[in-house]
Amino acid sequence: MYTFSKSERLCSQTLIDRLFQEGEHLMVFPFNVRYLVCSQEVIPTRAQVLIVAPKRRLHHAIDRNHAKRLMREVYRLHKPQLYQLLESRQQHLLLSISYTHPEIFPFDVMEKKYLKLLSQLEKSLAPQDNEISQ
Repeated sequence: MYTFSKSERLCSQTLIDRLFQEGEHLMVFPFNVRYLVCSQEVIPTRAQVLIVAPKRRLHHAIDRNHAKRLMREVYRLHKPQLYQLLESRQQHLLLSISYTHPEIFPFDVMEKKYLKLLSQLEKSLAPQDNEISQ
């Protein structure tokens, strides 16, 4: 349960384009989130996640890699909460999490912010009729 396998990573360029064109936006400092509720036929798991640390904010590759590593770890540790939420609502989710601050926060601060993000995501994932299908 506390894994982050290849099938849970958002790699398909068509799905990424669809997420950024049709998806909803959510901002919880220092995270910028895009999400799109979709059908089971589109993705094999409950959620597929894209972790982004843009070069525009973090100029050095070592900083981008460090930020992405921290975000993946926070996601991995709190994935059961997200999956429980999605299972209770019978939803599948495409999710993009971007780090928007030019400095990297420590792990405990990132974890608190991610938990705040999860609570806001839960509020905005009310049962929707506009699911996408293939």
